[in-house]
Amino acid sequence: MLSVNVKTEEQLIADMLGNISNVYEKSQGHLTYDITKTNAIELALLYKYALSIANLRLVKDLTGDDLTARVYDNKGIVRKVATRAKVILTLTGTGTIDKEDLFGTPNKIEFASLEKKQIEGMGTILAECTQVGNIGMVGANSITEFPITITGFTEVNNSNPSFDGFEEETDESLKQRYYESLKNPITSNNQAHFIYWAKSVTGVGNAKVIPLWNGDLTVKIIIIDSNMQPASEDLVNTVQEYIDPKGILDTNTNTWSLWGTGAGSSAIGNYCTVVSATAKNIDLECSITKANGYSDKEIKQNISTKITEYLKEIAFSTTINYVSHAKIISLILSADGVLDATNVKVNNSLSENVIIGEEEVPTMGAVTLI
Repeated sequence: MLSVNVKTEEQLIADMLGNISNVYEKSQGHLTYDITKTNAIELALLYKYALSIANLRLVKDLTGDDLTARVYDNKGIVRKVATRAKVILTLTGTGTIDKEDLFGTPNKIEFASLEKKQIEGMGTILAECTQVGNIGMVGANSITEFPITITGFTEVNNSNPSFDGFEEETDESLKQRYYESLKNPITSNNQAHFIYWAKSVTGVGNAKVIPLWNGDLTVKIIIIDSNMQPASEDLVNTVQEYIDPKGILDTNTNTWSLWGTGAGSSAIGNYCTVVSATAKNIDLECSITKANGYSDKEIKQNISTKITEYLKEIAFSTTINYVSHAKIISLILSADGVLDATNVKVNNSLSENVIIGEEEVPTMGAVTLI
């Protein structure tokens, strides 16, 4: 990885004089200083040349901070940062929940309260994972423990999964957004512009645009999150606020105070509606021959993991609008612990592909072994 730390002429003089013994007179005007300065002038030019060579490297060859800096300098595209998953917790008991009070899963993933709240008998709070990224994405009914006793409370639980815990944007994803900006030039409020705005929001994995979906000057943006799953309500609202905030609804006239006024990124007169894609569950049923040493639970998890990765790959694809039955069979056979598979049903069909609608995203459903 090439990285150039450019030194100025003054820095070079100071560094080189520092490497010369103090038995020599090094003050300005003396021979030692003059010789050092002459060398520093030429070395500074070499540093500038090295920097120019580094800047000629292609984006495809860059990684990490160098990639982050280049795509920002060239196109103003910012790498999306990791986020902490949030969750709604239900508490049983009477007392006060303070900010930063901790709750956890049996495997020690902890969530901190984001609010101070007095609860009588039962109540809910919003909490956030203490770690960034996907580690905070836990299932329903998994946050059940108090790492530190909270006086007055006996039970905690999450009736719904946590949401919006995302890893830092990968180099591959950042490069893809960069190349998209080159391939699909952004002009004032064209389709590429709306997709660019949506995908620049942390947590958005992909977006589609349906122009004129509800008449002239209307735009619908359909988004999925960075895990290639339906977007949370919070994420939808964040994108809406960024592109075209609606403001306050006047119930008498059924109009919004800001919608279409250019209060966001979109121009005046464009009425943008942001929605999440709808989940299209992919349920599997099959008979398998297991390898020795694998339980049904392990087999189902291995199959689910394989197929989930495939579904992520085709989510919002511009060329594929179906889940391939043949591909599913191939993935089942490639899962650890599976020797053979027969009578494979995908959404109750033994042979048909599953069509994914324009506003749908395929998601992993149930795996049933028969």
